[in-house]
Amino acid sequence: MGVVGLDEDAVATWITGLGVGALAPLSFERIGGGQSNLTFAVRDSGGGHWVLRRPPLGRLLASAHDIEREYRILSALQGTGVPVPKMLAITADPAITDAPLVLMSYVDGIVIDDEAVAEQLPPERRRAIGLSLPKALASIHRVDLESAELLDLSSTKPYAARQLKRWTAQWDQSKTHDLPEIESLAERMGRNIPEQTETTLVHGDFHLSNVITSPEDGRVVAVLDWELCTLGDPLADLGGLLAYWPQRDDGVRGPFMASTLEGFPTRDELVEVYVHETNRDVSAVGFWHVLALWKLAIIAEGVLRRTTDDPRNRAERGGPTAELIDGIVRRAVTTADAVGLS
Repeated sequence: MGVVGLDEDAVATWITGLGVGALAPLSFERIGGGQSNLTFAVRDSGGGHWVLRRPPLGRLLASAHDIEREYRILSALQGTGVPVPKMLAITADPAITDAPLVLMSYVDGIVIDDEAVAEQLPPERRRAIGLSLPKALASIHRVDLESAELLDLSSTKPYAARQLKRWTAQWDQSKTHDLPEIESLAERMGRNIPEQTETTLVHGDFHLSNVITSPEDGRVVAVLDWELCTLGDPLADLGGLLAYWPQRDDGVRGPFMASTLEGFPTRDELVEVYVHETNRDVSAVGFWHVLALWKLAIIAEGVLRRTTDDPRNRAERGGPTAELIDGIVRRAVTTADAVGLS
C-alpha cells in the first residue's frame, strides 16, 4: 500500500531529476502530528534525507493551506537570521501531483510534538528549549520586510480586526457543532482591540510543536509550518505562544501539555525573555492570548471537519474532538475574564 496523498513513482522521478543528489529508489513516510498541510519524510538509497509538504486531502476552505505562499515566505527568509529549512523545489505539475508539492532540506533535531518526547529530556534541556522559543520569535519580528520583499504579503490594515473577521468566517464554514461562546468572545474582543503601533512579519502558528530544536543545546534550529504567516501586530505571535503553553497550575487538560513538565519555563518567563530581546511594550498581550485561544478552537474545529469529511487526513495520533474544542473555548473565556475583556 502506497503513501496516501502522493503518486510515489511520479514524485520520485521529479525529485531524482532536480539535481539535489537524490538516488533512486526513494521512500516516503508521513511524519509529524500536524493535521493541516501534510508532511512526508523522503529518503534515498544513499542515505539522503529531505522533507516534502502538500495541502490536505479533500475539500479546502478558500485561502487555506496555500503551500505556494508558504514556499515564497520561506524562500524570502533564507539568510535573514530566522532559522528555517532550505527551500529546494516546488511543483504543481498535474502529471506529478494533484496539489502543489514543496521539497525542502531536512533539519536534524528534536521536535516536541508529543509529551512523551519531552519526558525523555532532562529538566535543564526543557528549560533551554523553552527559553529559546521567544528568542526565535524575536528573530521573526526583526525581519526587514522591504529587503525580504514581503511588504505585499498581506493587507496592512489593523491586524486584530482582520483576524476577527477572517476566523469568524472560518468558523462559519467549518463548524461541526454550535458553540455560542465563539460568537460572544468575538464580540468581547471586538470591543477591546488594542491600538496597533507597528507592523511586522507574524508567523501565525508559533509554538513548541512547530520548531526543531538542537539535540546539543536546545536552541531553535528551524521554525516550521508557515501557512498562517502574515503581516500584523507582533504581539499576536507572543499571545499565540502563551495559548499553546499550558502550565501545571492551570488545572486543565488539553493539547500541547508538554510545557507542564518540570523544567519548562512559565508563561511569564517567556514574556520576560521576549521583552529582553525586543524591548517591546507587551501590556496588550492578554488580548492576544485570548484571541489565540479562540483561534486555536476554530483551527481545531477545522481539523475535526476535515477528518470527518475525509478520514485520510487524520494524523497517526488521531485528532481533536468536540470535547477538546469545548475545553479550549472555556480556557479562552476564563482568560478573557482574567485580563478584563468586558
